[in-house]
Amino acid sequence: MKQKIISSLVMIILLSSCKKAGLGGDNIIIAYPQHHGKSIFSQSTPNYRDTIYVKFNATELPSTNPKDFDKAFIGEVGKNYVQINGLQIGKYFLYGVGWDTTGPYRVSGGIPIELKQLTAKTIINVPVTE
Repeated sequence: MKQKIISSLVMIILLSSCKKAGLGGDNIIIAYPQHHGKSIFSQSTPNYRDTIYVKFNATELPSTNPKDFDKAFIGEVGKNYVQINGLQIGKYFLYGVGWDTTGPYRVSGGIPIELKQLTAKTIINVPVTE
Protein backbone atom coordinates (compact mmCIF):
# COMPACT_ATOMS: atom_id res chain seq x y z
CA MET A 1 0.00 0.00 0.00
CA LYS A 2 2.82 2.37 0.93
CA GLN A 3 4.53 1.57 -2.39
CA LYS A 4 1.36 2.50 -4.34
CA ILE A 5 1.11 5.84 -2.54
CA ILE A 6 4.75 6.68 -3.26
CA SER A 7 4.35 5.64 -6.90
CA SER A 8 1.23 7.80 -7.20
CA LEU A 9 2.99 10.82 -5.70
CA VAL A 10 5.98 10.43 -8.02
CA MET A 11 3.63 10.21 -11.02
CA ILE A 12 1.73 13.34 -9.95
CA ILE A 13 4.97 15.29 -9.49
CA LEU A 14 6.29 14.18 -12.88
CA LEU A 15 3.06 15.04 -14.68
CA SER A 16 2.69 18.42 -13.02
CA SER A 17 6.27 19.39 -13.87
CA CYS A 18 5.74 18.82 -17.61
CA LYS A 19 5.11 21.99 -19.56
CA LYS A 20 2.87 21.91 -22.56
CA ALA A 21 3.33 24.20 -25.49
CA GLY A 22 1.06 27.21 -25.54
CA LEU A 23 0.71 30.85 -24.62
CA GLY A 24 1.68 32.39 -21.31
CA GLY A 25 5.46 32.09 -21.58
CA ASP A 26 8.34 34.45 -22.21
CA ASN A 27 9.64 33.07 -25.50
CA ILE A 28 9.69 35.14 -28.67
CA ILE A 29 10.04 33.77 -32.20
CA ILE A 30 11.04 36.03 -35.06
CA ALA A 31 9.80 34.12 -38.13
CA TYR A 32 11.06 35.12 -41.59
CA PRO A 33 8.89 33.73 -44.42
CA GLN A 34 11.27 32.97 -47.30
CA HIS A 35 10.51 31.95 -50.87
CA HIS A 36 13.51 30.46 -52.68
CA GLY A 37 15.77 32.16 -50.13
CA LYS A 38 14.22 35.60 -50.61
CA SER A 39 12.28 37.46 -47.93
CA ILE A 40 8.54 37.92 -48.24
CA PHE A 41 7.44 41.37 -47.07
CA SER A 42 4.03 41.90 -45.53
CA GLN A 43 1.76 43.88 -47.87
CA SER A 44 -0.75 46.59 -46.97
CA THR A 45 -3.71 44.76 -48.51
CA PRO A 46 -5.38 42.84 -45.63
CA ASN A 47 -5.56 39.56 -47.58
CA TYR A 48 -1.84 39.70 -48.33
CA ARG A 49 -0.36 40.39 -44.91
CA ASP A 50 2.23 37.83 -43.85
CA THR A 51 0.67 35.55 -41.28
CA ILE A 52 2.18 32.77 -39.18
CA TYR A 53 -0.34 30.23 -37.88
CA VAL A 54 0.88 28.32 -34.82
CA LYS A 55 -0.15 24.82 -33.77
CA PHE A 56 0.74 23.91 -30.18
CA ASN A 57 2.21 20.47 -29.33
CA ALA A 58 2.74 19.62 -33.00
CA THR A 59 5.64 18.62 -35.22
CA GLU A 60 3.69 18.22 -38.46
CA LEU A 61 1.36 20.41 -40.50
CA PRO A 62 -2.17 19.67 -39.25
CA SER A 63 -3.77 21.11 -42.42
CA THR A 64 -3.78 24.35 -44.35
CA ASN A 65 -7.07 25.45 -42.80
CA PRO A 66 -6.48 28.35 -40.37
CA LYS A 67 -9.20 26.94 -38.08
CA ASP A 68 -6.94 23.96 -37.31
CA PHE A 69 -4.32 26.18 -35.65
CA ASP A 70 -4.26 27.49 -32.10
CA LYS A 71 -3.12 31.06 -32.77
CA ALA A 72 -2.36 33.40 -35.68
CA PHE A 73 0.22 36.19 -35.68
CA ILE A 74 0.06 38.87 -38.39
CA GLY A 75 3.12 40.69 -39.68
CA GLU A 76 3.45 44.45 -39.79
CA VAL A 77 3.14 46.07 -43.22
CA GLY A 78 6.53 46.43 -44.88
CA LYS A 79 8.33 44.05 -42.51
CA ASN A 80 9.90 40.80 -43.70
CA TYR A 81 9.19 38.91 -40.47
CA VAL A 82 6.36 38.03 -38.11
CA GLN A 83 6.97 38.35 -34.37
CA ILE A 84 5.43 35.64 -32.21
CA ASN A 85 5.30 36.58 -28.52
CA GLY A 86 4.45 34.78 -25.31
CA LEU A 87 5.18 31.12 -26.00
CA GLN A 88 6.04 28.53 -23.39
CA ILE A 89 8.56 25.71 -23.66
CA GLY A 90 7.29 23.08 -26.09
CA LYS A 91 6.86 21.87 -29.64
CA TYR A 92 5.14 23.99 -32.28
CA PHE A 93 4.40 23.89 -35.97
CA LEU A 94 4.64 27.24 -37.75
CA TYR A 95 2.66 27.63 -40.97
CA GLY A 96 3.34 30.81 -42.89
CA VAL A 97 1.38 32.45 -45.68
CA GLY A 98 2.22 35.60 -47.62
CA TRP A 99 2.32 37.33 -50.99
CA ASP A 100 5.39 37.15 -53.21
CA THR A 101 5.32 40.33 -55.29
CA THR A 102 7.87 38.97 -57.79
CA GLY A 103 5.28 36.50 -59.18
CA PRO A 104 2.97 37.75 -58.01
CA TYR A 105 1.47 34.77 -56.18
CA ARG A 106 0.33 33.50 -52.82
CA VAL A 107 2.97 31.44 -51.02
CA SER A 108 2.71 29.14 -48.01
CA GLY A 109 4.72 26.59 -46.08
CA GLY A 110 5.82 25.58 -42.65
CA ILE A 111 8.38 24.20 -40.27
CA PRO A 112 8.38 22.55 -36.83
CA ILE A 113 10.24 24.14 -33.94
CA GLU A 114 10.91 23.17 -30.35
CA LEU A 115 11.49 25.78 -27.66
CA LYS A 116 13.62 24.43 -24.81
CA GLN A 117 14.29 27.53 -22.70
CA LEU A 118 11.99 29.46 -20.40
CA THR A 119 13.00 32.78 -21.93
CA ALA A 120 14.60 33.13 -25.34
CA LYS A 121 14.42 34.99 -28.62
CA THR A 122 14.56 32.52 -31.50
CA ILE A 123 15.07 33.52 -35.13
CA ILE A 124 13.86 31.07 -37.77
CA ASN A 125 13.33 31.06 -41.54
CA VAL A 126 9.96 29.65 -42.56
CA PRO A 127 10.22 28.15 -46.07
CA VAL A 128 7.23 28.98 -48.28
CA THR A 129 6.41 28.07 -51.86
CA GLU A 130 3.65 28.55 -54.45
